[in-house]
Amino acid sequence: MRRVYIRHPSDMPIELRSEDGELAGEQRLKDISLGGIACRAERAQPVGSVVSLSISFTDPPFRMRGRVAWCIRRGEQFDIGVQFLAQDDAFAARMVEQICHIEQYRNEVLRREGRVLDSEEAANEWIKRFAPDFPDPQAMH
Repeated sequence: MRRVYIRHPSDMPIELRSEDGELAGEQRLKDISLGGIACRAERAQPVGSVVSLSISFTDPPFRMRGRVAWCIRRGEQFDIGVQFLAQDDAFAARMVEQICHIEQYRNEVLRREGRVLDSEEAANEWIKRFAPDFPDPQAMH
């Protein structure tokens, strides 16, 4: 099957909860697209179930509800695809995605160059260098 949306990799901590509020164990964001979010979790989630997802390192925290589109066992963990229920969540996720890229850029600059950037400095540098190449959401449909 051909991918409908362009996916952008990430590796940020997230929180995924089932409808009854149970935490799916420790989770990491894998990637984001305009169609949804993929993450890795310690516990499986039933396909078709509604889950809530939050990314707390953003300010304000990103929160959304989605439907589990797929769940695949990967050793001791599970890769879970969560489809957005609301179009507004897709655009909010795009902003979170950019924040993830900026945070990764900030960590990379520290590792490679030893420069410590605050969030605003990192955002300004990242926007100047990479924002023009960031895919247009209208072209991703």
